[in-house]
Amino acid sequence: MKKRTFLTYEKPLLTCMVQADNPDRIKELIDASLPEGAEAIGMQFCKLKAEYRNEEIYKDLLSYSDLPVYVTNYRKHNSNAGKSDDTLAAELLTFAECGATLCDVMGDYFDPCEGELTMNEEAVKKQMKLIDELHERGAEVLMSSHVLKFTPAERVLEITLEQQKRGADICKIVTGAKSVEQQLENLRIVNLLKENLKIPFLYLSGGECRILRRIGGALGCCMYLCVHEYDEYATKSQPLLRDVKIIRDLI
Repeated sequence: MKKRTFLTYEKPLLTCMVQADNPDRIKELIDASLPEGAEAIGMQFCKLKAEYRNEEIYKDLLSYSDLPVYVTNYRKHNSNAGKSDDTLAAELLTFAECGATLCDVMGDYFDPCEGELTMNEEAVKKQMKLIDELHERGAEVLMSSHVLKFTPAERVLEITLEQQKRGADICKIVTGAKSVEQQLENLRIVNLLKENLKIPFLYLSGGECRILRRIGGALGCCMYLCVHEYDEYATKSQPLLRDVKIIRDLI
């Protein structure tokens, strides 16, 4: 069987985020997304209820389809409330052992800070060790920094270069835009990242202007994060899969 990967693709991957508090709903969303053209699946295990957080269920969900699966384990989200970063990191390793294709390592793991990119030396060493251990288990690694506000081009590039330096296979940064001018600058930044990074990247923007989430792949981002529908767990800023497929394929 062909190895599942987020690193080799003909077009930016249509990744459908299937967020729910129980396994049956996750499977239902996967089943609904496949006919719409999903090319990868995103699971935020931090939203599963605690009673479903075990290896048997991870293996079942991660093998439910043949598509590559991106997983997150963000702190404070639902069943992760109160857990230490060491615990979250250990769980990421479990996800990798259970079949996750791409694991999300927060840029401030082991040293929570604003903007989600620590420069603490000990924390960085632990992150790099975690990335090595994920690679040893066959997983690819995305490092994420959710800044969530407009960020100048120089700082965006600085963050992503640091993520790349730590051993990530994919850089992810989420900023913001509250005006057309900021949105246009974000579109320019995509090209800046394309010219300067040696690894794939995912650059997203929140705020009032979200066009980047719909055309970012055409400019250089490696994937789109989409949803099948807007239920209580879906991220509302993520566009509908069926809409983005049309946009991507027409562009």
